[in-house]
Amino acid sequence: MALVLPALVCFASGFLLVCLGWSRQGLLLPNLLLRGSLAVGYGLGVFSVIFFLVRVCNVGNLMLVDLLVLGLLTAAVLLASRSRRASPGLTGFSRLCSGQAETRSHTSSAWLHRVLTGAFVIALCAALYSGLLRFWAYPGGDGWDAFAIWNLHARFLFRGGPHWRDGFTSLIPWSHPDYPLLLPASIAHFWTCLGRDDPRVPAIIGFVFTFATVGALYSSLSILRGRAQAMLGAIALLATPSFIEQGAWQYADMPLSFFYLATVVLVCLHDEGTREASSQPPAGLLALGGVAAGFAAWTKNEGVLFLGAIILARQLTSLRDARRASPLQGAKIAFARHSGLLLAGSVPVLLLIIYFKHWIAPPGDLFSGPSSMLHKVLNLTRFGAIIKWYVKDFFRFGHWLLIPGSLLLGGLYFVAGKDDRRAARPGLRTSVLALALTLAGYFAVYLITPYDIYWHLRFSLGRLFLQLWPATVFLFFLAVQGLPGNSRSQI
Repeated sequence: MALVLPALVCFASGFLLVCLGWSRQGLLLPNLLLRGSLAVGYGLGVFSVIFFLVRVCNVGNLMLVDLLVLGLLTAAVLLASRSRRASPGLTGFSRLCSGQAETRSHTSSAWLHRVLTGAFVIALCAALYSGLLRFWAYPGGDGWDAFAIWNLHARFLFRGGPHWRDGFTSLIPWSHPDYPLLLPASIAHFWTCLGRDDPRVPAIIGFVFTFATVGALYSSLSILRGRAQAMLGAIALLATPSFIEQGAWQYADMPLSFFYLATVVLVCLHDEGTREASSQPPAGLLALGGVAAGFAAWTKNEGVLFLGAIILARQLTSLRDARRASPLQGAKIAFARHSGLLLAGSVPVLLLIIYFKHWIAPPGDLFSGPSSMLHKVLNLTRFGAIIKWYVKDFFRFGHWLLIPGSLLLGGLYFVAGKDDRRAARPGLRTSVLALALTLAGYFAVYLITPYDIYWHLRFSLGRLFLQLWPATVFLFFLAVQGLPGNSRSQI
């Protein structure tokens, strides 16, 4: 019960942050579920930032700071709602989010939707049961990284008192003291509220991140593509064996995949509204996407790569579209503004990361001298090894029993085909390019890694692919041809 109050404050902080950029846009279940799912991750991100700043500034009363931040967010939401001009009816974007946007309807057999609903319920119940068993059996995490990195950093933050910085030293390089602190700081925040380092806290955080990812995927697809498409996407994610395993391991890869997904969902939701609305969707959606990308960078070093990738992809897509738009100059200004909103949303967290990396954490272990790096980059054997592992892990990364999920989605795409109305959408193209750039960045890191390349690929590449998997599933079902009779937000 002692966790209830801080958990409510955490969720409320995240929900208010979401409402600050996205308000008064529909009240149906998919909309509320998406906001609630985003609020879980955003709230934990806010809690981690609060705790880190409290430690840096040596503030004693953590709960007072929590309530102060909650009050400030509440005031900001109220002021923002007053400043928005009332509209006589639903705008096009409001109709999109509230399920009143026009869609082409077809006649479909009811039994197909009943079968799909049954499969979705079974997959969700099985995943919940499996997840609860794993979290109960391994409350401290089921893997080396949980013990040696994330929970260890959380204990330094919680138990270190004025000497908490001593835990981030090059004397214990195996703990990766340069890793960002979203997960450890959020755990330490709850431990401070409890007054003890309860191992159930990281287990609960891993559990809620896992199923908040499912909720965000289902609700966003339900808004944009309809209930049937949303259930297919959720089943594809829930049926990935290693997805539930990763959540129980208490690694930071699951929170990272959540923030990747949140970023691309918000970018695509904004751009879908731009295409279909009679008025512009709230620009705050892009700012919220930037916040999610910033939280991804605050979760793991890979998130910094993704943050740069999404901003670069947005700019490249914008420049391509601007050449075709008329008037050209106005389009360039608009698209530059959109890229700026993404960057602006991430700047506060990015400044926090710069402070942590420069003044607290030791240098990272991935970068060696320029001559050594150049020698590795010019080594064609390393290129061949990485490409070989990329191909192998593309088929086996999810620990599927018989048929890899990547093959199943590829087969479905071949049978169903793409939806031409959405295949050219800027949000979809931006997100696909961002994931491709992130994957290419992972490739570059493997080229210069100071570790044995085969060892590094064996123990990390599958997790890197899984980081991108929820966002990939979302983009796939956003682009693929929908089922007959599928309409948005009819739930």
